Amino acid sequence: MAGKPKLHYFNARGRMEPIRWLLAAAGVEFEEQFLESAEDLEKLKNDGYLMFQQVPMVEIDGMKLVQSRAILNYIASKYDLYGKDLKERALIDMYTEGMADLYEMILLLPLCRPEEKDTKIALIQEKTKNRYFPAFEKVLKSHEQDYLVGNKLSRADIQLVELLYFVEELDPSLISSFPLLQALKTRISNLPTLKKFLQPGSPRKPPTNAKSVEEARKIFKF
Repeated sequence: MAGKPKLHYFNARGRMEPIRWLLAAAGVEFEEQFLESAEDLEKLKNDGYLMFQQVPMVEIDGMKLVQSRAILNYIASKYDLYGKDLKERALIDMYTEGMADLYEMILLLPLCRPEEKDTKIALIQEKTKNRYFPAFEKVLKSHEQDYLVGNKLSRADIQLVELLYFVEELDPSLISSFPLLQALKTRISNLPTLKKFLQPGSPRKPPTNAKSVEEARKIFKF
């Protein structure tokens, strides 16, 4: 039997968190090897484990995969979370790429200068209410099914619900006008594998704070 996937990243959300969510949703136990210093990152580079000198990196099925979207694609394919055919996969890709745009804005918010923060939050709120949430509400309304694609759980549902939690931490009111997104969040959160992941003590990471930003600066030297 193959060993558990091993995730190499620092002990925070960052670009590894969607991978944690997807593995958890698939019911896959995983290990984490946390980077604690710039030297830890340098060792991975020097050992030839990082094709592009970057993390996240996931050891899975004898491979050392880098690039978060490639990792997500592999996990989704392996655990039947990527649609039944090319058309469904194209929709899943389209939806997750759209989510990634908003996710990135929120992900980078803790790194912005203090004088820029209010402006950036206002932009996130505007785009959430007027672009991203309406788009996904419309998808769910158009087919009146429980999931975004093919009436079956896919990585699109899991990543959207992660994003809903992410947005809710920033501004809980943003989801209030979108009943179908609220229902999706409840439905996905109650899946046994994700219900477990959402409990305290799971590998899910807390919101990024000043301490985790400082740890990232120390490791990645930015």
